[in-house]
Amino acid sequence: MLDQASGLRRMQDLKQIKVIAVSGGKGGVGKTNVSLNTSIALAQAGKRVLVLDADLGLANVDVMLGLRVQRNISHVLSGECELDDIIIEGPSGIKIIPATSGSQSMVDLTPAEHAGLIRAFSELKTEFDILIVDTAAGISDMVLSFSRAAQDVMLVVCDEPTSITDCYALMKLLSRDHGVFKFKVVANMVRSQREGQQLFGKLTKVTDRFLDVALELVAIIPFDENIRKSVRKQKVIVEAFPASPAAMAFKDLANKVCKWPIPHQPSGHLEFFIEQLLEQ
Repeated sequence: MLDQASGLRRMQDLKQIKVIAVSGGKGGVGKTNVSLNTSIALAQAGKRVLVLDADLGLANVDVMLGLRVQRNISHVLSGECELDDIIIEGPSGIKIIPATSGSQSMVDLTPAEHAGLIRAFSELKTEFDILIVDTAAGISDMVLSFSRAAQDVMLVVCDEPTSITDCYALMKLLSRDHGVFKFKVVANMVRSQREGQQLFGKLTKVTDRFLDVALELVAIIPFDENIRKSVRKQKVIVEAFPASPAAMAFKDLANKVCKWPIPHQPSGHLEFFIEQLLEQ
């Protein structure tokens, strides 16, 4: 598998892209909402965005957007179709790779499936600039794998003790076991800018004391009733209520993401991301 992967890296058409994993540990913090709103705001800013629904056990990106999915990544692994065949289009032209709704996880793939997935991504014809990886809730091996493979890890945290604790636990595992030491933080569903800053302060207080990591507060997303309204409409707030406070905060985040640098070879390449993802 390594020889094949090395060969893929030498291909002339390697795609230089930005890969961002959106995680946060605890469920219910609005992680998928952050992933989708950021993705659509990026698309509205002119970026070609591909969203990978990385919750391989409980797909939800397509459900949140009210999209119908005929095939998903499991059909690619079984050889029934190519990766391009399963990609569906979402709002503002974003592209989505739907997850499986079964229980298969990346860590359970056979060596042949590992090689097949690398090959599938290397042969992807769909053009894009940014890959947003919407990870599952929790701190499972699958979440860790996606997070350590990405160039940037964006952690979504709410002002709740369980959210802060789970976010800390995820950073501890990634820094201790996987060499990830830089994290971008999104303070989500806060009542004010001050509350967002205070939430970030709570997080840095414990990380500064116990972990060797660097945190950057990249967004403060206010609590906005329009988010709930947009979810009921199966839309995201930047599409349904573009002038709302939360939508404006997501657009500001997207503008920041556009300025994040893409690492030099090989970590800026899509194949490298997949190899890192599947590395045991």
